[in-house]
Amino acid sequence: MSNVYDEYSEKIGIPAGHTLRRVSMEWKGQRKGQDIDLYVFDELDPNGNIVATYEVTDSTSIYPPFSRHVDYSKITK
Repeated sequence: MSNVYDEYSEKIGIPAGHTLRRVSMEWKGQRKGQDIDLYVFDELDPNGNIVATYEVTDSTSIYPPFSRHVDYSKITK
């Protein structure tokens, strides 16, 4: 993966030619041994039109072996 957006695109199943644009990011802090980030992304078609919006939760364990979990939900369209 070249960057985290590629990883999120693959996880969500964004079609070829579409891209993700980050709308917001919120650090939810550390809870129960997890460092949690919450992102909102717009999915853009090749013409730049918004076709969907997704909320992505990316959590990483603050203890070794620092496991990571990424989950998402479609919030519009």
